[in-house]
Amino acid sequence: MKENRENQKETQKFFFISKKDDAAFEKEKEALRDINNRPSIFNRWRGYFKFIGPAWLLSALTLGAATAGSAINAGRFGYDLLWVVPLGKFFGILCLAAIGYQVCFTGERPYKVFWNKLHPALAVFWGINVLLASVVWQFPQYALGTDVVKYMFSVEKFGMPGWISTVIIAGFFLILSTYICWSYGTGRRKYIIRFEHVLKYLVWGFVLALVLVVIKTGINWGATFKGFFFFKIPHDISAVMIILALLGASIGVNTTFLYPYVMLARRWVKEHRGLKDFDLTLSMFIPSVIAPSLLLIAVANSGIVDVEGVTDVARALEPLAGLLTARVILSVGILGMCVSTMILEMLICGFVLSEMFGFEPRGWKFRLTTSIANIGIIGAFMTWPWWVPVWTSAFNLVMTPITFICFFILQNRKDYLGEYVNRGWKGYLWNLGMLIAIFINALGTAGYIVGKFF
Repeated sequence: MKENRENQKETQKFFFISKKDDAAFEKEKEALRDINNRPSIFNRWRGYFKFIGPAWLLSALTLGAATAGSAINAGRFGYDLLWVVPLGKFFGILCLAAIGYQVCFTGERPYKVFWNKLHPALAVFWGINVLLASVVWQFPQYALGTDVVKYMFSVEKFGMPGWISTVIIAGFFLILSTYICWSYGTGRRKYIIRFEHVLKYLVWGFVLALVLVVIKTGINWGATFKGFFFFKIPHDISAVMIILALLGASIGVNTTFLYPYVMLARRWVKEHRGLKDFDLTLSMFIPSVIAPSLLLIAVANSGIVDVEGVTDVARALEPLAGLLTARVILSVGILGMCVSTMILEMLICGFVLSEMFGFEPRGWKFRLTTSIANIGIIGAFMTWPWWVPVWTSAFNLVMTPITFICFFILQNRKDYLGEYVNRGWKGYLWNLGMLIAIFINALGTAGYIVGKFF
């Protein structure tokens, strides 16, 4: 398709991929063609493993302060709510798979597609929601990260005034996240790959820390099985609200913007289709289900029910680990998730504004727009009025099912996907799954709004 090749060429120019990567890119496509033709699915998986990457960013983005807080709240009901996270993640990732499918076969930038194929208002509304979310959700990352560092090093023992230690720690986070974020936009592919590898180790390091906690506290295997597969809903209105909130926020509106643009930055095309599904499963679904599930089990085992916000997560889990090594690993894992989320929120701000105002995500304009997210450093010193995150969450949750609907429509538009449009029994199954995902997210959104405003 000549038009698709033109889109790919435009995208490659738009994103920070240097010409010296062309040879490696062609070699990668050739290798994937060989892997895709292997008859054994296990041999294909083994071949895909060394190419995975973009979905790690989604895991790092979702495994932050909000995930920790939600898992702790769900843990108040024992093992009963273990089923909520995997159910929500499955259908949310199904929609991300559709988004990735469209990117692989068209090479078009989603914001431009929304503007031209759907309606400019939808594109603008989507972009503004993602931008707001990326700024507001920086606040808990700085708050939790600063608290964890203070806890790890017991800074109060040094007799240092609290505000001075906060300035030093938060300032360090600001410098570190800004340096890495700006390196991501230099045009050198090695920084992108290296950053994604670091995120991979941080994600699994966090999971390992939680495994240590669960080993220490023990696990009820019968209750775990029932928690995952019996879909029990406790007779408590707060439990219902937690379920709706977890379902509605299983895939945030930020991920629907970040994922396709990272795929484009990595130059994923139709040869990457199989890799895309493998990457979403291994790099996002598994860790984003395992980590909060382990955290929920640890909280349920400990009986902790009075955590006063996500900034107390590290301190609340201290008695669970027992060994000093386990406490340090747990703290480093939480800290790594906070820092990675800070970086990703900055990148998202840059991507959104570069698309909305039509400049390349590089140079001083890109750096300036990514820095908007750094307003969140205020979270280390104070929190915004309660209505700011509440209203922002409401807007974001409303936008998520709307975004899913938009991509559902595009998935079935022949004037967009051409010969690759949904068809046959696979197409029907995919459409059914996306409709269920839309319903689940809409239900979660309705529950959140009713719980907060009525």
